[in-house]
Amino acid sequence: MMPIAWRGIGREAGMARFEPRFEDRRDAGRKLAAALSHYEQSHPLVLALPRGGVPVGFEVASRLRAPLDILLVRKIGAPGHPEFGIGAVVDGRDPQLVLNEDLVRMVDPDPGYIEAEEKRQLVEIERRRRCYLGDRPAPSIAGRLVIVVDDGIATGGTVRAALRGLSREDPARLVLAVPVAPPETLNELAPLADDIVCLFAPKSFRAVGLHYLHFDQTDDEEVVRLLEQAWSRLSTSG
Repeated sequence: MMPIAWRGIGREAGMARFEPRFEDRRDAGRKLAAALSHYEQSHPLVLALPRGGVPVGFEVASRLRAPLDILLVRKIGAPGHPEFGIGAVVDGRDPQLVLNEDLVRMVDPDPGYIEAEEKRQLVEIERRRRCYLGDRPAPSIAGRLVIVVDDGIATGGTVRAALRGLSREDPARLVLAVPVAPPETLNELAPLADDIVCLFAPKSFRAVGLHYLHFDQTDDEEVVRLLEQAWSRLSTSG
């Protein structure tokens, strides 16, 4: 994909004091949906990163009258240091293994380690997909306009893996949409997407949750409920 200049709707401009930009994830989703309204006629597929991205994605999918699904990404950690990611497995009809080749060479894992970790994470992805979606299959990506949604981005590791994995499935257009993220992270992600829409990109970014008035943890029950509502809406309107 050709590098793009991401589109930040709002930037920090010498604020005297910090104030949250969004009431909650649903409010952020409605505002994000308005900024994405021009994509409605392209019949997009909305993929939300669980769990926090699902309430945001629900509002986007509702506004765009688009199907909503989830995108599960599982980190592959370094041997003995599971929090140090050297790659990830990205969910889908054809799950993708995405590696940071520089880190893999640096860590130099034993032969078979990455393959074993990939299999282990695929089992966990399948377990979580059944928890959220039952026996519903992963959606087809090829030839579709895909909008990846999360409630915000900090370092961008998970989103980076998600975009790289999805690009291998030949979407017609790949869009990243988030309420808030730091400018430097958006710049790093820009080459991986055809378009990036971010409502607020403060230079003094500290944490995603600080930009929400209410940022309680999204639980599994809410994810399942919103997905069921989204599917019911589509089946009724169709």
